[in-house]
Amino acid sequence: MRVGMPMKYSGGFTETVDELADYERAGLDVVHVPEAYSFDSVSQMGYLAARTSTLEIAAGILNIYSRTPTLLAMTAAGLDYVSGGRFVLGLGASGPQVVEGFHGLPYHAPLARTREVAEICRKVWLREPVVHEGTHYRLPLDREHGGSGAGKPLKLINHPLRPRIPMILAALGPKNVALAAELFEGWEPIFYHPENARAAFGDALDAGLARRDAALGPLQIVVDTHVAVVEDDDAKEAAMQQVRNHLALYVGGMGARGKNFYNDLARRYGFEEAATNIQDLFLSGRKAEAAAAVPDALVHGVSLVGSAGWIKERVAAFAETGVTTLNATPLAATHEQRVRDIAALKEAAS
Repeated sequence: MRVGMPMKYSGGFTETVDELADYERAGLDVVHVPEAYSFDSVSQMGYLAARTSTLEIAAGILNIYSRTPTLLAMTAAGLDYVSGGRFVLGLGASGPQVVEGFHGLPYHAPLARTREVAEICRKVWLREPVVHEGTHYRLPLDREHGGSGAGKPLKLINHPLRPRIPMILAALGPKNVALAAELFEGWEPIFYHPENARAAFGDALDAGLARRDAALGPLQIVVDTHVAVVEDDDAKEAAMQQVRNHLALYVGGMGARGKNFYNDLARRYGFEEAATNIQDLFLSGRKAEAAAAVPDALVHGVSLVGSAGWIKERVAAFAETGVTTLNATPLAATHEQRVRDIAALKEAAS
């Protein structure tokens, strides 16, 4: 099993990049570079490509709305080129708060758009003249659909380093998970609970895998988690509190009441009553109480916090459900301990 890590640079971007060399030496396989509504991640990934030598660099994630499909394909080809074939294109639909609130674009038909984006990207990388007559994207854009009629089918000028760049889809809803299993090299769920994963995702994965092209290879499952190797009870509780706060923010505060993907996931895991309580508390401004309402079973299930022996057991539980990469955020307070925790996780996953 591979080990990844989301890149956080609140302490300074260049300082964080300097520290990545330590994680590389500790065995880190891939760094995921986020993009929400902060600085763009593409410029950062280009910088990372120049400053690293073995790390895989994954977009974690680029949303499908704010860039055209061909621009996503060009960007991926460019990053793959400058990194020497170390790039992974992570895609996701994001949500209406970001897409409509920050980008001013209507958030509709995320599934159908995602399918068309993937199809167009692969045409671009094969250097085929890009002709696509979809519901949401028409290439070239003709007069009938609002164009001038001057557009021509074009193909990418440069030859991509790889004719197929790996794509992973961040997905939680059943239809989106099925799409990931059908059409993408990898699937990235957040808050993955091994013991409840089959109940939450099994039918959707089965449906997608039944339609999967064998040329894609086995589905890579990249799960987001947190890691802290701790023996002391107080240190363990402090780390667990960080996970509780994180879960409360997403289960309670991401999206509106009745339209929160993470709250829905907690319900599918069997925590229906807790999910309602967490959201009620969080949306009423009682954030500390919302965090306290997160069940221990959920915190323990989705994180890797405990002794080295405990973490090894939990890594095995993730592996048994098909997980291929643990994208782990280290929780330790110091850089040195975070590096040691990633090294310990790598050893447990080997």
